[in-house]
Amino acid sequence: MDSREAAPATVDQPATWELCLYVAGQTTKSATALANLKRYCEAHLPDRYTLEVIDLLQHPQLAEGDQILAIPTLVRKVPEPIRKIIGDLSNEEKVLVGLDIRPRGTH
Repeated sequence: MDSREAAPATVDQPATWELCLYVAGQTTKSATALANLKRYCEAHLPDRYTLEVIDLLQHPQLAEGDQILAIPTLVRKVPEPIRKIIGDLSNEEKVLVGLDIRPRGTH
């Protein structure tokens, strides 16, 4: 049995974060954005996030729903309000601030 317990949801930190990364094919920038995002999520939201990757080359109609104008774009759907970050997500501090994720151990 796993000795870790899921962190309780709070007003500031929900139980599960829902993230969606829009990319266009297997470009270097898209791969970098995905790798960076996975690293940040595992460090700051372990076992507390879902990540959907949408390739707009395969599903261009999905860009309209979240009003995607550039790629790669990360959309935080939950918790609300929706937030978006455009680019390869290489600056961890800007991504955490943009998503309103507080580093572990801080309040």
